[in-house]
Amino acid sequence: MTSPSSRFDKILVVDDSPDNVFLIKTILEGEGYIISTAENGVNALAELEKSPCDLVLLDLMMPGMDGYEVTKRIRGDTKFQPYIPILLITAHDTPNVAKGLDLGADDFIRKPVTVDELLARVRSLLRLKRSIDERDEISRQRQDFVSRLTHDLRTPLVAADRMLMLFQQGALGTLSPQMEEVITIMARSNLNLLSMVNTLLEVYRFEADRKTLLFQEVDVIQLLAEVVGELKPLAEEKALSINLDISGDAIKVIIMGDRLELHRLFTNLVGNAIKFTESGSVDIRLNTESNSNINNNKYVNIEVADTGMGIPPEEQASLFERFRPGSHKTSGSGLGLYLSRRIVEAHHGNIGVNSEVGKGSVFIVSLPRKI
Repeated sequence: MTSPSSRFDKILVVDDSPDNVFLIKTILEGEGYIISTAENGVNALAELEKSPCDLVLLDLMMPGMDGYEVTKRIRGDTKFQPYIPILLITAHDTPNVAKGLDLGADDFIRKPVTVDELLARVRSLLRLKRSIDERDEISRQRQDFVSRLTHDLRTPLVAADRMLMLFQQGALGTLSPQMEEVITIMARSNLNLLSMVNTLLEVYRFEADRKTLLFQEVDVIQLLAEVVGELKPLAEEKALSINLDISGDAIKVIIMGDRLELHRLFTNLVGNAIKFTESGSVDIRLNTESNSNINNNKYVNIEVADTGMGIPPEEQASLFERFRPGSHKTSGSGLGLYLSRRIVEAHHGNIGVNSEVGKGSVFIVSLPRKI
């Protein structure tokens, strides 16, 4: 009996044997599935690019591009989305089915195929396909909701910030000392909330692949000097010294990057260092003479060091994951360092931390250097 859900399920059968293709196609079309075929791996990939399907039945041993390579390419190329289950078809004397499964295939069936087993495995993988599609759709809906929510939240927060600024400037009348204190607290809380909403929005853009970076030449020394200058009043409020240490004699250190996002990155790291340091100093160090080399590419290392309470080893492992706030009483949403990691990775760099409880932390950012 034809399943109602099978009427629109499209299956690609890939096999270099016309007899095998005819047999499998006859069985599946009898169940109401829409069948397309390919006689080799190259044609299979071309067919998938032209017309996505819901399931691939893939012969493991084919001349030229075998089933292993086809599986590897399907799983390694983002254009083959949404997820396509792969059912390997293999002869009884083919021992290394595990290799295909390790490369990303979902199941296998041995030749000669039986009707009942073939249909059972096809139905099972199509259920997997629908389950994954439903999960992805829920994820997309959640992300769209977060995007709309953050946009909607920003409008009243920005309006409140401007209104509180008018109060502080005396534009709406003279305030008593008590009112000034209350307005200052309200303005600070509103600004913190606005910062959280902006961070959440940026995280969403990265995760939804809706973040467009504008790469251009960026002078890292100049950028770090700007960040230090902007955050110096915050450090002075806590009687902390904030220092920019450029070792060597370089005047410029140029990287290719999005200046706004790099500014966001270092503002977050330096701001965190100030936030979690009660006494001592925050040091931003750039060593122009001992930069690292990775895969023959020259990288510049920027360190943000503080004399704060440090980070316990058990927290360091998940420090750059989203929604992983620390145990400190002033820890935030757990999004700042996650966003920092996404920015660094978007610039083909690396970020890490060295920390010891009671002795402070050092965050190390490595970015590809141009000059």
